[in-house]
Amino acid sequence: MIWIMSEIWQKIFFGAPERIYEKGATVFRRDDPPRFAYAVREGMIVLRRSLADGGALDLQKTRKGALLAEASLFADRYHCDAVCATHVRVACLPRRDVVSALSEDRNAVAALADASREVQGLRSRVEVMRLKTLRARLDAYIDLFGKPKRGEWVRIADWIGVTPEALYRELAARRKAANI
Repeated sequence: MIWIMSEIWQKIFFGAPERIYEKGATVFRRDDPPRFAYAVREGMIVLRRSLADGGALDLQKTRKGALLAEASLFADRYHCDAVCATHVRVACLPRRDVVSALSEDRNAVAALADASREVQGLRSRVEVMRLKTLRARLDAYIDLFGKPKRGEWVRIADWIGVTPEALYRELAARRKAANI
C-alpha cells in the first residue's frame, strides 16, 4: 500500500467503529453490494476469488493500515470474497462517507489513482494466472510487459505462478526450438 494512502485512511477512519473477525471468517462475499469500507487495524485479510475449476485465487493480502478492497468504493458489487487469514480487527464506515471524505482531500485523489493502477496490474496478473499452461502464461506476460532484463526471470516465475525451475525448463525448450 502506498504510504500517503495509509495516512489518508488513518485520518478518514480515525474514531470509526471497529469489528472483530476470527481467522477463517468472511468479511464480505463475491456479489455482495459494498455498503461499508473497511480499514485493517490488525491482522490480515485475503481477497480470494473462487475459480470455475474449483480452485481459488488469492488476489491480494490486505494488512494493517490498508483499506480492504479499495476498488470496491466505486463498484456495484464485490468481485471476490474477503477471508480473514488471521484474527482481524477492522474499522468500518459507510462507503458513502469514505467517498465523501476522499473528495475533500487533494492528496487522496492522487493516492487513490495510484491504488487504482495497482488494482489494474493485479487484474492483469489474475488473467495471466488463469491460463492453464506455463507456455500460455509466459506468452501472455511477455505480450503485456516484454521480456525481462537479465536476472529478473525468478521474479517473473513468481508473478505468473510457477516455480523458477519450471520456468527455466520452458525457457530452455524455447531456446532449443529456436536453434533447430
